[in-house]
Amino acid sequence: MNGVFAIRRLVDGVRQDGPAWLRIENGVVVERGEGEPASGPVERLDVVVPGGVDTHVHGAAGIDLATPGIDPQPALDHHHRSGSTTMIASLATGRLDDTRTRVKELAPLVREGRLAGIHLEGPWISEKRRGAHSPELLRSPDRNEVNALLGAGDGTVRMVTIAPELPGAFDAIDELVRAGVVVAIGHTDADTETVHRAVDAGARVTTHLYNGMAPMHHRQAGTVGVSLSDDRVTVEIIADGEHVSDEVIDVTRRAAAGRLVLVSDAMSATGLGDGRYDLAGSEVVVSNGVAVLAGGNSLAGSTTELVPAALRLLRRGVSLPEIVAATSATAAGVFGLTGHSLRAGEPADLIEIHFPDGVAEVARVARRGVWLS
Repeated sequence: MNGVFAIRRLVDGVRQDGPAWLRIENGVVVERGEGEPASGPVERLDVVVPGGVDTHVHGAAGIDLATPGIDPQPALDHHHRSGSTTMIASLATGRLDDTRTRVKELAPLVREGRLAGIHLEGPWISEKRRGAHSPELLRSPDRNEVNALLGAGDGTVRMVTIAPELPGAFDAIDELVRAGVVVAIGHTDADTETVHRAVDAGARVTTHLYNGMAPMHHRQAGTVGVSLSDDRVTVEIIADGEHVSDEVIDVTRRAAAGRLVLVSDAMSATGLGDGRYDLAGSEVVVSNGVAVLAGGNSLAGSTTELVPAALRLLRRGVSLPEIVAATSATAAGVFGLTGHSLRAGEPADLIEIHFPDGVAEVARVARRGVWLS
């Protein structure tokens, strides 16, 4: 993908929205300008946006990223081709020894740049709001356990989801914040006061807002109300059309403008179609693309990748700059990730979007300057 690329419309989610050009060499943007390049041969692209940054993804192609001993690359490749060029691997609740082993296995992938980090979604979450997590594996946080898992990652654990109402939660939050880990509130039945305390203690993300928590009541704001009203909190939304209604997504966009991150929460069945699957030890049934526990009492992650879900919002009339911010720039800012806006010196991770018959779809994806699809 070396050369100069003239782009009809480049939207970077930060400031650029219009004609631009990129010079790409060896997988890196080495020069960028607005309008048309001054001279020389060019390749023309239509609408270009940065590759997606998915900070909450469990797997794809039959692979659960939490399973020890399994090569994660086929799952990563699947998401790369769909547009997510940067990912944080989310590990659902498992046995502590298995989780520690898996963190050690994935840590080198983070150092190599194949992953942007590791997210521990459990085991320190509420049984009442556990969703698809195995109840027998849930536990209250303990400083030694927290430090053991962080030590296994040796700096690669980027985020931990925790229910702040659990005994020992605030000691754990202190440890995590001290270690530079992003603390997320999720799978929680905490009351309003406890959520406020958690944010004051350093929690900065809400894990898939609305899912895995009590709904907001007009006299008890809870996790939802605090997350929408506190500007310190970045909120995740699963925008697959099943987890959160379009009307509630619109409310969230307005209440948490600039603080919204779209995530896939994609599980191992992503890309495989309907059937019966395993998610962290729980049996999951996928029917018409919707994953639920075999008992039918809870959604069990998503089977929709990040960028296709985002394009669904674009088709509803949400602006492309807003969508790009929610799929790349905002998440990159929360986790201190650099190189996700196609500026000079950054990787050539990009998506070209076409509009056949006026409907947005992914035409091609490039990661590190290599076209994948």
